[in-house]
Amino acid sequence: MEKTIFIPDKEDANLPAYTEWGYNSFGAVYDRAYFLSSNAIVPCKVTYNNNLLQFSLSGRVGYYREMTLFFTFPFAQIFGYKDLVQLNNVKIDLSANDCTVKMLQDGTETTLHLLSGELYFKRAQLLRIDEEVNRVILSGTFDVRFLQNNLPANISNGRFDMGINEAVFYSY
Repeated sequence: MEKTIFIPDKEDANLPAYTEWGYNSFGAVYDRAYFLSSNAIVPCKVTYNNNLLQFSLSGRVGYYREMTLFFTFPFAQIFGYKDLVQLNNVKIDLSANDCTVKMLQDGTETTLHLLSGELYFKRAQLLRIDEEVNRVILSGTFDVRFLQNNLPANISNGRFDMGINEAVFYSY
C-alpha cells in the first residue's frame, strides 16, 4: 500500500492510467518529457498551515532529473488527514490570486508565472481496512500552463491517485 503501482494508460502507455485505487502514482507530460512518480521517491505529501493546503507531487522528469510540483491554495479548516475527504469533486483554479504553483528542480525552487491551470480532485474517499480508516485516497487531474524563462511551457494530461495517511500529511 506504500509502493507506487504503475498501470499504463491505454492511450499513452508512458503515463499511468487514471485510477481511484490509491496506487500512489501520478504522471503528466512536461513539454515533451514525462513527469512520473517513482518508487525511489515519496510521490505525494500534503501540508496544511494557516488555512492553506499544499499538495505536492514528487517524481522524475525523464529518467534522472528529480522534480516536485507544489500546489498551494486556501482551504477550509483541516484537523487531520481524514478531513481531506472534503476535497471530493473540488476544482481549484490555479491562476487565481490566492493560489501558487512552485517547481523544485536541481535544488532550485521557482514560483511559476502561471497563464492558466487547474487542479481537480475528482474523488476523495476513505479507505477502510478491517473497519478502521487506513488512509484517504485522492484521485484527480491537473494541467498547468506557465512562462519559464519568458518562454511558454506546460504540464498537461496530469493525473494522480494517492493514498494519504499520517505518514505524508502534516498540519501545523
